Amino acid sequence: MGLKVGILLNPQKPAGLKTMLALRAALVGRGCECILDHRTAEMAGEKGGVSASQFAGLVDLAAVLGGDGTMMHAVSRFGKFEKPVAGINIGNLGFLTSCTDADIEGFADAVTSGRYSICPRVLLEATVIRPDASTVVYHALNEVTMARGETGRLVTLKAMVNGEWLNRYRADGLIVATPTGSTAYSLSAGGPLIAPQSSVMVITPICPHSLSQRSLVLSDDSVIEISPERADDGPMLFTVDGRDTTRIDPGDRVIVRKSDRTFNLLRLEGTSFYEALRQKLGWHSV
Repeated sequence: MGLKVGILLNPQKPAGLKTMLALRAALVGRGCECILDHRTAEMAGEKGGVSASQFAGLVDLAAVLGGDGTMMHAVSRFGKFEKPVAGINIGNLGFLTSCTDADIEGFADAVTSGRYSICPRVLLEATVIRPDASTVVYHALNEVTMARGETGRLVTLKAMVNGEWLNRYRADGLIVATPTGSTAYSLSAGGPLIAPQSSVMVITPICPHSLSQRSLVLSDDSVIEISPERADDGPMLFTVDGRDTTRIDPGDRVIVRKSDRTFNLLRLEGTSFYEALRQKLGWHSV
């Protein structure tokens, strides 16, 4: 019996429909069964399709067409999903994508012949705790961010690690990132590049008032607590992978730790994190 492949297309990239149809044809031609999520089916003008959250019980692997942002969005839509996930970029190769839309036939050959590897990526679990003890839990592939909301001023944030006081930050906000997220917002804010298999997470302040407030790399078994310290800073915004945003008021706390979930990224032979660094950052080749 052939592979069962779930296909999810970024609904904001209708130009990718041609790529999706080509991918499905290539996979079906190699004996695979393809299952579309319901939004992708709608874009193709077809009936049926399933919720992406149902993929876990139906498919052997998932193919996500879009870019790195689409891959992060897939974390939320898939829910708890332990199967391999391959990203197919509509355009240039990304840090998370396995190939581009120009490589569809090669991708179909590789996955049907088992010529790929699985690279587990750590997720963050962030729990927002309100003063009434109610909680909301989020999962992030790249990063979570607490930042100023309506005010144009710096805000004051208190950070603790494993129950111990770490620092009081005067900044535009704080980022807690995974190694995967070290190439994204954290990098733009001055954080370090981290190899994806490293067992760490990083705290990076956004535009801190003091130059002594630098990024801090922590073991990924650390538990980080972030909270607003001053009521007059007004409400802040807590954002997960640039996607889900919730308001943070004085008295709220956010606990960030390594999730018990992982995101199993599918890598084709001949592709690597370091190749993506050279391409995306313009580093010199040999």
